[in-house]
Amino acid sequence: MINKDAKRIERYFKGAANHYRIAILWLIADNPKITLHDIAEYLKVNFKTISEHTRRLALAGLIDKKHAGNFVTHTLSPYGKRFLRFTKLFLNS
Repeated sequence: MINKDAKRIERYFKGAANHYRIAILWLIADNPKITLHDIAEYLKVNFKTISEHTRRLALAGLIDKKHAGNFVTHTLSPYGKRFLRFTKLFLNS
């Protein structure tokens, strides 16, 4: 049981282990349903780079993606919300 929990926590940390991914989490928290294009534009980062980072965040279970026509919108998953609270707690301690 402990090993499974440790592996799950590892997945979240590895999924967010990049400054762009953490910035994406913060941005999604402030802008639910933000599109990939808007994330790339706001962070001033190449679209393909942001696409890969959001893919990894989704695989880690930290964000949810939803197709809306030609766009993909992004929201924090329940674990993404918890992880975001952790980052803010960590910064403020």
